Amino acid sequence: MILLLVLGLSTMMKGYSQYDTNRDSLVSLIIPDSVDITDSTTADSVKQGVGGLNQLGSPNIAKVVSVPKIFWTVVVGLVSWFVINFLIRVVGAIGERNPKRRLTVKRLIPVIRIAGWTFVIYVIIVGVFQPPIETVIAFFASVGVAVGFASQDLLKNIFGGLVILFDRPFQVGDKIEVGSYYGEVLEIGLRSTRIVTSDDSVVTVPNSEMMNQSISNSNSGESNCQVVAEFFLPPSTDTAKARSIAIEAAQVSRYIYLNKPIVVVFVHETNQHRTHLKMRLKAYVSDIRDEFAFKSDMTELVMAEFIKAGIMPAQW
Repeated sequence: MILLLVLGLSTMMKGYSQYDTNRDSLVSLIIPDSVDITDSTTADSVKQGVGGLNQLGSPNIAKVVSVPKIFWTVVVGLVSWFVINFLIRVVGAIGERNPKRRLTVKRLIPVIRIAGWTFVIYVIIVGVFQPPIETVIAFFASVGVAVGFASQDLLKNIFGGLVILFDRPFQVGDKIEVGSYYGEVLEIGLRSTRIVTSDDSVVTVPNSEMMNQSISNSNSGESNCQVVAEFFLPPSTDTAKARSIAIEAAQVSRYIYLNKPIVVVFVHETNQHRTHLKMRLKAYVSDIRDEFAFKSDMTELVMAEFIKAGIMPAQW
């Protein structure tokens, strides 16, 4: 952002330099060299007219952009970067210490980042440079043209980020599946969205791609989500007994969320000319971060009970 600020001011300086050249040409055109101004009154009028043109059309760039102001811009930008990142880390730590409100607290992070940098830009423009309104308009026009020509893809990503923030198809902390990636939303930025997968890899997906793909949300803002464990049993399995054992085994898990129902579904399937009974055990985990630990825990508990009850042979 600081680079864009300096780039915009540099562009304005070039524009004002060209303006000065055009103005001098205009004055030369109005007052040719061949005209001999001998009347002192006329000469004074000409000087006043040129001086008025200077005051109206060409602000003093040295007063608007100077080395001290650029220095303080860099200082304010660096200090703001440290402060904003410190606040984000504090908010993240508070959310981790309070699991029930973790998702609600972490959703403040994008708001802090956008509001913080917006305030920083305002302070730099109004507090440090203090330009006249004409300079502000020229600055934003210059930055807009520069960004528009230099980074069309960046603008698409920024637009996608704004749509995500306002449309809210997912939020920070949600478990989503986009393309071939599935994981928890770690950060929603203006350019990209970061997802941490089950193998602890951080995937960065451009927001423009998020706009063009279907997104599956597992928990939609809640701290719990459904977990499905599958078991393949002999076709002659007593489904009533298997269902009872599976539900009791799932209830023993320390990760279970008991405020939502446990569902068991049986389906006959044929694979490679072999028929088997597929059982799907659906239960809810209390914290989405324990999704895969809960799935593993359910699988181990249910299989151990099936083997004890003789429902699943040890060599099956």
